Amino acid sequence: MDKATEHMGQLEDSPGKAEQQEQSPGDVDKAEALGQPVHSKDELPQSHTLQWETLGRQFVEYEQVAPFLIPEEQQRRLLDFLPLFLKAWEQSAGAIVFPNIQLLASEVSKLLTKEIKKNLNGKPAEEARLALEQLLQQKGEVEDGFLLLKSVYLLSQTDVRTLRNIIGSGLPAALMQCLYLFFTFPLKKTSDDGETSENETQTQEMLVKIMLNMYREEQGVEELLAADKLQSLIIATASLWDQCNHLWKVPTGCVLRTISKAQTRNSILYLQAVDCIKIAIQNLFKLADTLPACDVCEAVSIMLCFVKDSYPISSVLLTEFENNDGYQLLLKVLLRCEGLQQNEGDPYLNEILDMLTCLTTCGKTELKVSGNIVHPQLPHFDFERTRSSGMTVKNLQAFQVLQSIFQKSNDQHLCGRILGAIGTIWAWNMVNFFLLEWTLQPINKFTDIIHFKPHPVQVQFFRLVESIVLDLSYIPHEILKKVQYLIKENVVPICTLTALQCLLSMTKKDPLFSDIFRDSGLLGLLLALLRKQAKILRKSAGTQLPAPEEGTEKELNAVMLKMVAALTLGSVRNTVVLKDYGMVPYIKIFLDDECYRSATLSILEQLSVINYEEYMSIVIGALCSSTQGELNLKLDLLKSLLRILESPKSHSAFRTCSGFNGLLSLLSDMEGALQDPPSGLWAAVGQNRIMELVFYTLQGITAALHLDPVNSDFFQRNSLFEKMAEDLGSLGCFWTQKEWQIPLSLEKKRTFAEFLDAAFCSSEPFPAWLKNCIWILNFLDHMVKGTLHLESYFKEIKPEMGEPSRDDQEGPEAQEEHPVTFKRLVNKLPASAYRLWENPEEKWEMRDTVIVHPGAVCVMVRLLPKLYKEGHSQLSQEIQCAVAGHIQSLVKSEKSRQVMCGSGLLSTIIASCQDAFRNESHPLHLPLTRVFEKLASQSIEPDVLRQFLWLGGPSSIPSRPSTNRTEVLQSEESNSCKAALNEGSEGIAVDNKTALQTVVPVSPWLSKGSALALQTAMSLISMTSPRNFQLCSTSLAPSFVEFDMSMEGYGCLYIPTLATVMGPGAEQSISGGIGMGTRMFPPSSGLTFSCWFLVSKFGVVHNSHPVRFLTVVRHMARTEQEFVCFSISFSPQDHSLVISTEEVEFQPLDIMEPEGEVLNPSLFPGQVQFGCGKLLVAGQWHHLTVTVAKEAKKSCIVSAYINNQTLGSAKMRYLQPLPGSYISMEPSSFIDVYGYIATPRVWKQKSSLTWRLGPTYLFEEVISVETMEVINKLGPRYCSNFQAVQLQGEDQYSEHNPTLLVAEEKICFGINAMCSSFTTIQDIKSFYNEVDGRLVAKEIGINSRDSSTPIFLAKNIAGHLSGSSRTIGSVAVGQYGVRVFKSSPAATSLNFIGGPSILLGLIAMARDDHTMYAAVKVLNSILNSSPMSEKLMRHMGGYQLLAYLLKRKTQLLNNRILQLMFSLVGTAELGFESSVIKNYSAFQYILCNFELWMKAPENLDLVLFSHLAEILQSSRDGCHNAEVAYQVQMVPKLIFLFNDPEISNSRITVACTILSHQLQGHFNTRDVLRVALFLVYTLKPSSADENQLCPESVAEMPNEALSQTSGKTIWLRNQLLKMLLDVICSDKTHLSSEAQQETFLALGSDWFLLFTQSYLHSSTVVLGMKLLLCFLHNRSLLNKFKEGIVAGRWLENSSTGLNILMDNLKTHPPVTDNGPFLIFGFSVLQKCLTDHVHIPEIYLLVARLFLATPHCEPPETAKGDLDSMLQWLLQHHITENVLKTGLCAEAAALLLEMVRVTVDKPIADAEASWEINYPGNVIQFLCLIYHSYTQDPVWHCPEFLKTLAMVAFYSGAPKGGSEGLLSPEGPAVAEGKGCVDSSSLPLLPHPAKKQVWDFIGILLMDSLLNIPANKQGHPLELLLEVSVVVLRLCCSALLWGWKDKRYPASSLAKG
Repeated sequence: MDKATEHMGQLEDSPGKAEQQEQSPGDVDKAEALGQPVHSKDELPQSHTLQWETLGRQFVEYEQVAPFLIPEEQQRRLLDFLPLFLKAWEQSAGAIVFPNIQLLASEVSKLLTKEIKKNLNGKPAEEARLALEQLLQQKGEVEDGFLLLKSVYLLSQTDVRTLRNIIGSGLPAALMQCLYLFFTFPLKKTSDDGETSENETQTQEMLVKIMLNMYREEQGVEELLAADKLQSLIIATASLWDQCNHLWKVPTGCVLRTISKAQTRNSILYLQAVDCIKIAIQNLFKLADTLPACDVCEAVSIMLCFVKDSYPISSVLLTEFENNDGYQLLLKVLLRCEGLQQNEGDPYLNEILDMLTCLTTCGKTELKVSGNIVHPQLPHFDFERTRSSGMTVKNLQAFQVLQSIFQKSNDQHLCGRILGAIGTIWAWNMVNFFLLEWTLQPINKFTDIIHFKPHPVQVQFFRLVESIVLDLSYIPHEILKKVQYLIKENVVPICTLTALQCLLSMTKKDPLFSDIFRDSGLLGLLLALLRKQAKILRKSAGTQLPAPEEGTEKELNAVMLKMVAALTLGSVRNTVVLKDYGMVPYIKIFLDDECYRSATLSILEQLSVINYEEYMSIVIGALCSSTQGELNLKLDLLKSLLRILESPKSHSAFRTCSGFNGLLSLLSDMEGALQDPPSGLWAAVGQNRIMELVFYTLQGITAALHLDPVNSDFFQRNSLFEKMAEDLGSLGCFWTQKEWQIPLSLEKKRTFAEFLDAAFCSSEPFPAWLKNCIWILNFLDHMVKGTLHLESYFKEIKPEMGEPSRDDQEGPEAQEEHPVTFKRLVNKLPASAYRLWENPEEKWEMRDTVIVHPGAVCVMVRLLPKLYKEGHSQLSQEIQCAVAGHIQSLVKSEKSRQVMCGSGLLSTIIASCQDAFRNESHPLHLPLTRVFEKLASQSIEPDVLRQFLWLGGPSSIPSRPSTNRTEVLQSEESNSCKAALNEGSEGIAVDNKTALQTVVPVSPWLSKGSALALQTAMSLISMTSPRNFQLCSTSLAPSFVEFDMSMEGYGCLYIPTLATVMGPGAEQSISGGIGMGTRMFPPSSGLTFSCWFLVSKFGVVHNSHPVRFLTVVRHMARTEQEFVCFSISFSPQDHSLVISTEEVEFQPLDIMEPEGEVLNPSLFPGQVQFGCGKLLVAGQWHHLTVTVAKEAKKSCIVSAYINNQTLGSAKMRYLQPLPGSYISMEPSSFIDVYGYIATPRVWKQKSSLTWRLGPTYLFEEVISVETMEVINKLGPRYCSNFQAVQLQGEDQYSEHNPTLLVAEEKICFGINAMCSSFTTIQDIKSFYNEVDGRLVAKEIGINSRDSSTPIFLAKNIAGHLSGSSRTIGSVAVGQYGVRVFKSSPAATSLNFIGGPSILLGLIAMARDDHTMYAAVKVLNSILNSSPMSEKLMRHMGGYQLLAYLLKRKTQLLNNRILQLMFSLVGTAELGFESSVIKNYSAFQYILCNFELWMKAPENLDLVLFSHLAEILQSSRDGCHNAEVAYQVQMVPKLIFLFNDPEISNSRITVACTILSHQLQGHFNTRDVLRVALFLVYTLKPSSADENQLCPESVAEMPNEALSQTSGKTIWLRNQLLKMLLDVICSDKTHLSSEAQQETFLALGSDWFLLFTQSYLHSSTVVLGMKLLLCFLHNRSLLNKFKEGIVAGRWLENSSTGLNILMDNLKTHPPVTDNGPFLIFGFSVLQKCLTDHVHIPEIYLLVARLFLATPHCEPPETAKGDLDSMLQWLLQHHITENVLKTGLCAEAAALLLEMVRVTVDKPIADAEASWEINYPGNVIQFLCLIYHSYTQDPVWHCPEFLKTLAMVAFYSGAPKGGSEGLLSPEGPAVAEGKGCVDSSSLPLLPHPAKKQVWDFIGILLMDSLLNIPANKQGHPLELLLEVSVVVLRLCCSALLWGWKDKRYPASSLAKG
């Protein structure tokens, strides 16, 4: 049988193989069309091709001669040819290239047919069968038959045409006859030879394959019908199956099946005609009872094939089959198959069932059934759509066979095949289920008996039922009812279990089943059963049931729980039913058993939908009551809790049910669980399982905190992070002892991420405690980022029932064998999140780490000191440094620092890491210090700052002796400190400080001294130094509200009840706000909006999100619409500020209507835009001011300013009185006005825009530009209402007293994040009013009775001011898009713990220049950034103390410290920013303390002087600085320096420069008097002749002492005179006539004349004359000088105010008051100048006065002699001045007086003496001037003429004779007396006398000609008054002039 089966398989495979050798159909058709063989020659080697060509020629020859040969010869030649053909075929590997292959096939086939017929004819059947066997088998020498058979076999596999030629030869019928004989007549074997058996097999195979190839063709079947052999063979298989040849059973069946598949209509009619099917059925009925079942199945399958295969062509055979009880035969045969083995008869049994299944679709008419669909059905079920194009059931008789077999048989295999067949029928067409179920109801009937079937059949049946729902989407209600009844009866528990699992799968399909099974009573049934089982479990706690029952019962209970869980999943009604049944207490009982736990938890989770509190109380109670060994229970409960906590609604219940405390209690219960080695019960539990419990516990806490502000606030407020840290620290892997950790040097420092990878991903051995610590820290790190509850670290290990977990089996050694039994985290953050920023520049490129739970960072810090283990000191400190570095990386960004400031991290660092702070060599000292400094620069509490500053003091830890290594560290660290300080930067961070010494109970600053001061100062520097380049007013980050549009797309401050417009009849109770009365809107006079803002990041251009500064919305009661009436926003798209007063409906962006026609047309626009240009810079604070000034006719003027710079101004429409298009309102109605700052929820639009809002105000008036400037100067840290404003730096010298900027009643609101707090709705209602509480609750979207949700309220800082009702403030709306930061940097907090006193203490402690610099730097930083500190400094006299300390430590001063002083004063940034003096006190007591800086090293005084000179000469701020310097009395301090005998020339020069710039910038008489007084002090006694000294040599003697007899004094005096001269004559000063007069009169003429005395140095005289004549160019002053001024004015004015002081010091004897006396200036000046006639510069100065040319200095080339200077002056004098004011007669008199004195002196050297040249030069100069200005009245002035006459006459004493008369030694004209005796005038020996006489003659001649003689005061009369000799002289002159013909005779006659 096995051999036959194998042979059949080969036969079935061979056609397929033959087909594979054939070509494609297209190639076959082509071969047929061309008559070519299948294979081409190109496919074969050349030798084979030649061989086939030879054969082809031989066959052609055979064809040619064959007609002429006898048949025997033809046969012989053909048989001779065939071996050659077969040989060629074998050598060609089966490829045939033969041109006449069809003819060959025909010849060979005919010959084989002929041979077969010859052996069959006339012989009995057995002989014929033997003859055929001998013919066809390869036996003996004669192999003709085998040769022919093999040739036909090969040719039948070539192509279709060849095969058809073979069929046409009659071979099909012949072979069929052979097959009949071989099948029906078995022969005994005559030989046992294996070869013979092999030959038979080969023959059989070839014969069958030939038949299969032929019978596949319809032509082959038709040939059979002609021979009438088919009927015999079919009947033989049905009747002789038990007697046939067993070797030919399978081949015969295979051939008949092939014929069946190729049936034609003729063959079907033939079989019907011979009653073939009928006879076969009759015979099979007989065999059915006797043959084995498998044999009967094989015979029946052959007959059934003809019935099934014929139906598509004709149904006659099927009809014959049915009419002859064919179905009863099948039923009988199939029932006989019961009990067969699994594989026995399977192929034929399966074949019969498959064909029977196919027969169910064979029918003439479709089944007609009425739809009987019971509802409800699944939503997507549609009966019409179930009708597909597949086969439908038409033959119920055939299906009834299947149904009857299932009902009658309990055989597992047979029933399973029946159910499979039913499933196949359903798969053909979904409608088949309904056709069968609505007719025969097979499944419905099967349900009644299914519990009798074997369990595998039950499983298959219920899967089939399940497929009705899953695949057909149909709910069979009747079937389900029976299934439920089956469950209720529970006859067979295993069947009940299977049925319940089926319903469970259905329930999971769709929630509809939850309702169906509830309504059908299944849910109640299950609950009742579970209640019963729960009671049993509770009673039998601790007992064990028998194993088999326990297994079935437990599994059934588990499935029932799962079913209840599925029914309650998503069904609130079912959950309510469960709760109403009182099942919750019973359900809890199942939690203890692990196999029930999953479903039980699922039920409880559904219970949470209707009552979160009940679920939480159950789960948390179970967690808290679980024992230490119930680890799996805890894990499952935690996982369930995590699933529930995914719903934000559960967070409140978790909190109220003590969820946080419950989870933390789990950590507390695990105290010591991670010890190494483990102890107690924990020794039996693997540490990985413990770590898993820790992980899920922390996950639960994180999930409860996630995005829940209430829980986060609760957790932080109740110090639960501290408890978490404590519990984690007690797990056993952290160090708990308080022993000192000896610092070690770390050569290699790994990052935290590297530690994480090294601990679990590398071969490096790590101790178990360290791995546990790293994992816990890693959990905390993900908790910080808010991703811990999203992570999955551990594999889900579900141990089977009764199987202990691996951890329980392995114990504590599990970790060593399996170091990682949990999954490595899949990091959802970028890998860079773990990498520290090695390069500071990269921090801007890195994405900021978002800190979600900052309290977890505090936990990490608390655990940081506990990362220690004895024996692993190096590794411990390395991981400590890694974690500290990771914490430092978390606070890289400013946002992260600000978030951490509010979490108490600073206090945590102080409390937990004191040892690291105290010990500078501790590895954690530097990173923790940096973290502390970064955070403190943002915000720090004063108490924390106080503790930090005290950390260097006495500690509770035992003293530790210093070691050599510590000393080396100290030395190295001091060097590094110096290097760091030499760099002098804002971010001074010292890597190390002084090591701790033995602690003594004294103040730390006294014990530490300078080292501690350096450490503290540098930390304070880092905390207080500005980290940007903004102005001082904005350098410290103010408190702000940040709006991030990338999170939710919205976030705003909601301002409720901005105003309420009440109707006359409206009730007052409807109004919110604070205060009395109602505030009208819009304001009647206009409004002003002012705010500080900073844009961190603008939105992208294509999705631009505007910066909405203010949006005012109003709503009229009893209406639906809300209208935006006023808005201010910045559009980043076009960089413009948009201001709108249009009435726009307040609605979402996506439904906002496009702009259409304006409802209320106006002449003025409702919206204006102002371009901002480059004024807005991202990352900088800006001040925005918008003023709206109301005008008449409903218009207004809108102006916008940024940083006090005007953006623009425009006229636009003012706000309407009523919202929208309303023109009136009802008396009982009201209008509610509210506002938004930033983007409200209704305008939600995600964008990358992030911006911050600082102080914001709305005024109901238009403020002035000056007020805006003051607000801008106040900066964003100002937090008040502008009622008493004083700018930073203003003190007693400032003219600005605290001023009122805005009237208090005009302030609508002021919002500042500093004045804010978190509150609740209930608090708002109770503290303010109900209206605002409801409005806020509505805007936020919470219940108006909520009392737990924290709400950020920025109070209205103007709420307490007088005026109308105001808004309560603003409320933050947007959980993720709004962030609030209260700024309290160290610079501010320091004021509350001592302020500047601490900093001055640091300076006092300084012992070296590094410490000194650091201490001064921090003082400068704090005073510049904190106005309060600066006020405290002034209030306590801190600047005086600072000056004292600096004086005490003069040797420590350096240039950097001086630069800090410049910065403190505000003048450091010369050329970059304004150099105006801001800090008057610092300027007065520090910079102007010249005594301090004169003694400082490095010539700091020169640097200071140079700086003062620069700030005083500044073109922008010089005048202001000079005014400040005057107020602080800098000039007297500067003058006092000149008393220093050691003062150098360079210092004097710079000091004079400072004085010059000071007086030019702020000219005042008082400072001039001070200089004047000191100048008088420099005058020497008259007994000394200064001309004997050389002041020019002072520069060569820099050490020369300053005294009244030194050249240095002269040089100093001259420098001061030059300074005064520069000031008076400076173009910058531009002294008015009044100022000149005031100064001149204050000094008095006698002060100027002091510097013209005869004994003074000539340079002093020249400078004195310059100064005097500079004033005398003013003619009014010249007249006063001439007429006389009271003497001593300069002394009297200088001593003003000193009398009281002197009287208090000592008493003086009374001084006689001689009264005032006058000084006639010109009289004294003439006498003084007579001693300086040898100085040419004097002549030039007087000549300049004469020509009214004040500022005309000749070049150096013209200063060679007097003549050159006068000539230059004549050419360059100002002619306009002369024509305007005339020549100065007094100056001319001075010149002539100097000439007179000179000409009267004896001449020593007639050739080169100046006495000869100077008079002539002067007279010549006068003559030239006279010719230029002949008409000037000075020439006729009596004074001028008298002086000129005095020059001409001899003025010495009479010596007798005429010689004495003209002698130069003659006396001048006496004072007040008459003329000289003419007889005593001598001759004129001086050469200039002639020039004088000539000049007089010219004057007289012109006067006689041009002036009438009768005029009084004729020049001639004036000359006659001088001397009676004038007549003679005049006559002589006239005669001389007449002789020379200079004047006409008529002139002489007139004379």
